[in-house]
Amino acid sequence: MNTELDFDKMPDQLIPAIVQDAATGQVLMLGYFNAEAWQRTQAEGRVTFFSRSKQRLWTKGETSGNFLQVVSLHIDCDRDTVLVMARPDGPTCHRGTTSCFEAQSTATGEVGASTDAALPTPPVGFLAELDRLIERRQQLPQEEPGSYTVRLFEKGLARIAQKVGEEAVETVIDAMAGNRVGLPGEAADLLFHLLVLLRASGSSLDEMLGVLRQRHQTIAAGQRRPLPE
Repeated sequence: MNTELDFDKMPDQLIPAIVQDAATGQVLMLGYFNAEAWQRTQAEGRVTFFSRSKQRLWTKGETSGNFLQVVSLHIDCDRDTVLVMARPDGPTCHRGTTSCFEAQSTATGEVGASTDAALPTPPVGFLAELDRLIERRQQLPQEEPGSYTVRLFEKGLARIAQKVGEEAVETVIDAMAGNRVGLPGEAADLLFHLLVLLRASGSSLDEMLGVLRQRHQTIAAGQRRPLPE
């Protein structure tokens, strides 16, 4: 990675940085790097900006504890913008929402005033968001001691595996019966319990997707082989 940003391009020598959730793809916030903030971010693995309002270095989460852990850093072709792929430790926005951006809520273009109107996660990214919540329920059961997910983990691996089997059978039954109304719900139950099973077994959605990605690349590479003459 070319770590040289062209700070001299900007009158205030501040480079804009877009922060995106590395797991879900959701855009979280916009901040600014000066040279020192850029160096500290790379050295510490936590996102540090230069705050224009405070006029000092500002590590995101220094007060709330909701740090942004750096996964990767990407400089654009002109070396005057950075894309930060990060893993958030909690809500990114000071309002307590996942993202600092709000959804456009009306046909007239008015932006929703509710603090719950955070820009939604892309549909596929929601699986990563769900997997992250399941991981949190496993690691911090005291946060939601009565939740269904916590109770599943408490019952142990055998019961979780049994639930996956039950949901798989019900999904197959609905599919074979042509039950288009019930099938999505059964498939959702199966997918949820599979994510719990992966976590209970010490694995994760990310590892499973890594295997799928590798297989896809292998198949694609095979398809690109030239045909024999």
